Amino acid sequence: MTHTGKIDITLDEAGSAVISFFHPSHNSLPGALLKELAQTILQAGKEERVKVIVLRSEGERTFCAGASFDELISIQNKEQGLEFFSGFAKVINACRTCGKIIIGRVQGKAIGGGVGVAAATDYCFATQHAAVKLSEIALGIGPFVVGPAVERKVGVSAFSQLALDATEFRSAAWAQEKGLYAQVFDTTEEMDEAVQAFAQKLALYSPEALSALKEVFWQGTQHWDSLLVERAGISGTLVLSDFTRNFIQNFKTKQA
Repeated sequence: MTHTGKIDITLDEAGSAVISFFHPSHNSLPGALLKELAQTILQAGKEERVKVIVLRSEGERTFCAGASFDELISIQNKEQGLEFFSGFAKVINACRTCGKIIIGRVQGKAIGGGVGVAAATDYCFATQHAAVKLSEIALGIGPFVVGPAVERKVGVSAFSQLALDATEFRSAAWAQEKGLYAQVFDTTEEMDEAVQAFAQKLALYSPEALSALKEVFWQGTQHWDSLLVERAGISGTLVLSDFTRNFIQNFKTKQA
């Protein structure tokens, strides 16, 4: 299967690295792209010239629609299930361990794994169109992999609401009130100006101090390397259930 998605990285003179991802299917991310995104984040974290990272997607109204449904429907066994659901675990753990402050730029809707990516950034900007939804339980799986990242940002109560209210979007204002987004703007242009100004400001700070601060932010998450893989195993097993198989079959029939 050919995926026309891509990962790009640019670095300006101030040391601000912009990592962007794109996939024509509403920025939903197949495994190969998730792996490349995680590696790009980790690599940028090692580069001395990189002072701060901006994580964004291309397109207008969807930041990230989560995992690729095309890949989801091709899972045949637990091993493939584990591999598939480990994709977002790799990206979240890359954000957590890369050592550089990551600024999120969320221009549109974030669904499932997309909410996890937004939650894994250290400071997240959004537009009023950046509504959030964790749709996994409706498919018979559950937001197990992204759960720790989302819960860390918004708390157990708000995470529970998102996880159980799986068919409804929550507004960007709601996400800001719960702490997922730091600032919300009316337009993408306004948000981009703020992102750039904030990135330039951070790039002037002491890299050692920022790195130490990042460690403090993520204190108590050292076990996530194994935790998120365990969680991926739960989803990887549930995806083989009759409930999920039927859901996917109905989805395919509607698409045909």
